[in-house]
Amino acid sequence: MLLLEVAEFIAVVLAIGYLILATRAHIACWYFAFVSSAIFMFVFWDVSLLMESMLNGFYVVMAVVGWFEWRFGGTEHEGVPIRTLKLWQHGLIISSLLIAASINGWLLQENTNAAWPYLDAFTTWASVVTTFMVVWKILENWLYWLLIDSISIVLYLDRELYLTACLFAGYVVLVIYGFLQWRKIYLQTG
Repeated sequence: MLLLEVAEFIAVVLAIGYLILATRAHIACWYFAFVSSAIFMFVFWDVSLLMESMLNGFYVVMAVVGWFEWRFGGTEHEGVPIRTLKLWQHGLIISSLLIAASINGWLLQENTNAAWPYLDAFTTWASVVTTFMVVWKILENWLYWLLIDSISIVLYLDRELYLTACLFAGYVVLVIYGFLQWRKIYLQTG
């Protein structure tokens, strides 16, 4: 159990570094995301949050994609600018998330020993979509993270991952800061 706690601590410290750098739209955030997510993948598997474990495997891949997109993406290959989505696009995203989470939650409930199958499925699918929003620098990603991180706190407290629950409580505060920072950059450059 001590190894799990040490791994969780290291992942939390790196995840904080990731988010602080991400709020500043700094490309180095993706290095922290890569290592933190790799560690969390094993931590969550060990406590039977199966979807969270798979999600962190996805984050490992997306850290590479995110770094590349922020470095070379965009129309001039100088990195992507901060952008926004239309209301109808958010409606489509949210509807799709609820459907995917319902189906996935039912499958988990019927076929695995997953803890909190519906919430685990929702936070996972929402995180997948929102991660793409971060990679493409969609301003509203921070609002999605506010909901995802709030729900995740419940999952982590239930699994006795207290340090991770504290991390996500801190995330709730940092995502508000991130939204305000990205909005400021968007208004200055848009």
